[in-house]
Amino acid sequence: MISDDLIEVPLYEIAHGRTGDKGDRLNVSIIPFDDSGYDAIAEQATEARMLDMFRHRGATEVRRYDLPKLKAFNFVIENVLQGGVNNSLNLDGHGKTLSFHALTMTVRVTPAVLAAAEQAHGD
Repeated sequence: MISDDLIEVPLYEIAHGRTGDKGDRLNVSIIPFDDSGYDAIAEQATEARMLDMFRHRGATEVRRYDLPKLKAFNFVIENVLQGGVNNSLNLDGHGKTLSFHALTMTVRVTPAVLAAAEQAHGD
């Protein structure tokens, strides 16, 4: 998918996210607003890139689960909650706000993918 017609946007322009946590493990789901964004996310939102996004918080491993029938992804991030809700002095020990951090990852998409996401999202 290499083209001069691609534009770089943060994931939050084409997708939304949900989080869950258990102990020191965080789940971040990334769901494109429109199905046309799925391939760009699949290609560019890799385990390695997600680990880099959270390494400053102590993350040690990321596993990505592709959910093609749902057109979504689930990332499981290990050791990112600084001990978890019961052990951390972190203000967000639950990790609920971390999906937005994940959504700041940039991806390159066609203008058509961005337009479809904006229409589906109601922008």
